[in-house]
Amino acid sequence: MKGYAGKLIDVDLSTETVKFVELDEEMLRFYGGRGLGTYLLWKELGERWEDIDPLGEENLLLILTGPLTGYYPGIKTSVVAKSPESNGIVGSVLSSEIGIELKASGYDGIIIRGRAKEPVYLFINDETIEIRDASKYWGMGGVELHKTLLKEVHDELRKRAKLRGVPKEPAMMYIGRGGENKVRFAAIMAKMMHAAGYGGFGAVMGSKNLKAVLVKGNGPLPEVHDSTKFKAMLREFQRELLTLTTFRQWGTGSGGYSVGKDRSSQPVRNWQEEYHDDERISVVNFELRTWVKKYWADYGCPVNCMKISYLRYGPYKGAITDAPDYELMAYMGTNLGIFEPEKIVYLSYLVDELGLDGINAGNVLGFAAELYQRGILTEEDIGFRLEWGDEKAFARLLELIVEREGIGEILAEGTYRAALKISEMKGVDAMKYAVHVKGIGIGAHGIRSDLDYTRDISYAVSVQGGDHTATAGLPARSYEGELVNAFYDSAVICMFTTRPGFERILEFGNAITGFDLTPEKWFNETGLRIIHLQRILLLLGGPDVYWDPRRDDDNPQRFYEPLPSGPVKGKAPSREEIRAKVRQYYDEVGYDEHGIPKEEVLEELGIGEAKREVKRIRKRLGL
Repeated sequence: MKGYAGKLIDVDLSTETVKFVELDEEMLRFYGGRGLGTYLLWKELGERWEDIDPLGEENLLLILTGPLTGYYPGIKTSVVAKSPESNGIVGSVLSSEIGIELKASGYDGIIIRGRAKEPVYLFINDETIEIRDASKYWGMGGVELHKTLLKEVHDELRKRAKLRGVPKEPAMMYIGRGGENKVRFAAIMAKMMHAAGYGGFGAVMGSKNLKAVLVKGNGPLPEVHDSTKFKAMLREFQRELLTLTTFRQWGTGSGGYSVGKDRSSQPVRNWQEEYHDDERISVVNFELRTWVKKYWADYGCPVNCMKISYLRYGPYKGAITDAPDYELMAYMGTNLGIFEPEKIVYLSYLVDELGLDGINAGNVLGFAAELYQRGILTEEDIGFRLEWGDEKAFARLLELIVEREGIGEILAEGTYRAALKISEMKGVDAMKYAVHVKGIGIGAHGIRSDLDYTRDISYAVSVQGGDHTATAGLPARSYEGELVNAFYDSAVICMFTTRPGFERILEFGNAITGFDLTPEKWFNETGLRIIHLQRILLLLGGPDVYWDPRRDDDNPQRFYEPLPSGPVKGKAPSREEIRAKVRQYYDEVGYDEHGIPKEEVLEELGIGEAKREVKRIRKRLGL
């Protein structure tokens, strides 16, 4: 078994016990990361999936590596669980060295089950695995945690080090108040500004009374199958990634102006528009006014796409965040009618400190602001005026959400569930202003202009709903589609380091593992196996929300409204066009006419046992 450590840590917080699970051949059929997490959740929880509360102690929280973890340039760590947003499986990724430190400790990941009686954190250092009291850290945000918990554990490691020199600080992932109070779109955070956002796994971690996980490994990484080929390909990849000059220069924030101006696909005021020509949000203005560090990279990454913003003066002095990246420039900026760099940096810093997914937080803020604009939510409902462009009001609303106070109690449930509740409260259809797919807010890339990489059914049929990093499309077996995205998430690599291309990265993985995976095998076996299981568990859903593909394999209502401005003004897809493409997608991946995985396809994929879940889906849908 090359490229893998060969075992998982299994921690039960309820009983405070630790055991180990050996990787077997069946698990390796799902590669790692998102794929392995999907398999583990299905095997343990599949028979009673509908009854598993994502925020109950029966849910599992999986922190996983992939076979490329520690070998491929850059670093991600996979986080997988039953999502409190979609009630399906979401494979989220976190920019953190946790994955490498786990492998260096001799593990491929952690299964976390149960619920601690009091706040705890998990400490792993090679063979040492301890559940420790975290009561004094409860309520802290990332900045304070780095000054206290991380420093204290680092000091401890330095004192116990047997060799000369100072050991590198441990990797840490943690939650903020959003996770502690189980806000459904809470994130798991790292390095003060990195997030595993999609899925709401900060809430899952909070539901387990788990404040943080810290890992420091001292051993070598597992051996690779073909070290000569591995080293040669690694050098090639590093050279290629160094050619991403625009990305190295500006990071993802380079899209803050161009996605709206040139592609007409950026959320503006809750997606009422997708075009703007406001140069204040240009990344150059962030560089001049807020950047303090231009090149920052995660472990082994030659791209250096991270840019650090820090406000040195003004009302928000001390706010620090990563540039911000494009998604938060959009969701903490244009989507809220805000175009000033300092205000965007402040709100981005705030969601980081509170431990929220910036995309879904921005989505619910924009939703609330449009309801206020239209008189559906009033000043009395909210407690203050909620005008577009008012960063102070949005900051106040974020505080209400993380504390679940007043209107924040409703909005903390996420855009979809909030729309259901507000529709009931107000006697109006609030859902038409909710820009989500299957409970997950849309990434900051629209489909109406047809000028971005997200188009027609990108979100509608994705097994991860509105996740812009897991989009689907036609043909289903394209190198830009859902199956390849599942590969990157299962190999556990960063989507921004995939310049070498799917085929070569797959070959690189073979040099590490000794597998003989080909694009054809991934498209027709491994990748298809992963998305079919994800699809099944998504359609099972429960216990509070269930999806009907005949209704829910669709875009938000807003995406059928013609674009009101810009060079492609008036453009929007038709429902007939989308429905036809959805049906074509079903045919290409092996779903039936209702969007349910075919039983014979499951047999061919070697997961015939999942037919029991398919039968339950069909029964619930009356088919």
